[in-house]
Amino acid sequence: MSRIGKKPVQVPAGVTAAVEGQKVTAKGPKGELFFVANDDISVSLENNAVVVKPLNDSKEARSKWGMSRTMVENILKGVKDGYERKLEINGVGYRAAMQGKNLQLALGFSHDVVYEPPQGITIAVPKPTEIVVSGIDKQQVGQVAAEIREYRDPEPYKGKGVKYAEERIVRKEGKKK
Repeated sequence: MSRIGKKPVQVPAGVTAAVEGQKVTAKGPKGELFFVANDDISVSLENNAVVVKPLNDSKEARSKWGMSRTMVENILKGVKDGYERKLEINGVGYRAAMQGKNLQLALGFSHDVVYEPPQGITIAVPKPTEIVVSGIDKQQVGQVAAEIREYRDPEPYKGKGVKYAEERIVRKEGKKK
């Protein structure tokens, strides 16, 4: 049994949730999101909480149970507070700047990399070596942060590149004589 799936998701104050069949819609101060649950899962709204249950005891239904509950929790938190991911840039001459809505990265290539964020995502550059990606959709925020990091992954010898703020780079020892 899913330990996560058993717990109902409380609807936070300031957020309205609606369940229509398999579709869960959440509206909040930051915006509106929805999630469509799999056909093996039943979703209902009871006592200002969203309850997720499997329709049968099959392995497929049980495997999607906890994930569906987590997705509902993520949309409820996203429309209320939103999500953000911080990136750090390490390396001599490596820096970031905003060019209108686009992110301009100098990462040691012969040209600057210009990244255009998708709709619903905002990128801020408080310092030239720090990038903050924010939005209401957790998956989209993580995807954009991963795409920016992908331009120059942190390398293990000097630690140069773009890394997540909480990421720890395992360093390697260089050549020996």
